[in-house]
Amino acid sequence: MTRRIATIVVTIGITAAALAFFAPASDAEDIAVYKTPWCGCCDAWVDHLRENGFSVSVMEIDDLTPIKRQQSVPAALQSCHTAIVDGYAIEGHIPASDIERLLAQRPDADGLAVPGMPIGSPGMEQGDRRDPYAVILFSKDGQSVFSRH
Repeated sequence: MTRRIATIVVTIGITAAALAFFAPASDAEDIAVYKTPWCGCCDAWVDHLRENGFSVSVMEIDDLTPIKRQQSVPAALQSCHTAIVDGYAIEGHIPASDIERLLAQRPDADGLAVPGMPIGSPGMEQGDRRDPYAVILFSKDGQSVFSRH
């Protein structure tokens, strides 16, 4: 009987360790996305986040200005949707890999932005066309390039 209990305990421990090891890192991160009801590219970007393991809640509102202002998104960096993850603003069509890097590095910043709607960014795919774009790290103290695509 003791041997059987030991086997069960070991099996449960191995299963729990395997689940923890293979779980996507992004599973713990919930992203709140604010978008207008009529924006299809925003829906495609939300799909990109979900495909990369993020848990996404979507709030559709007609005027995003108050959200952008509350998150300190500079006017020159604004795009069609604003998201919030772990206190950071995520403005525009930012690749999930850049959001994961932001969360891993945890810089002292307000968030990331991809100004406008560059063709080839997540949610803005149009065949093989890929326009170059930069992901900008921004804060009240300034801005810097976080990544280039």
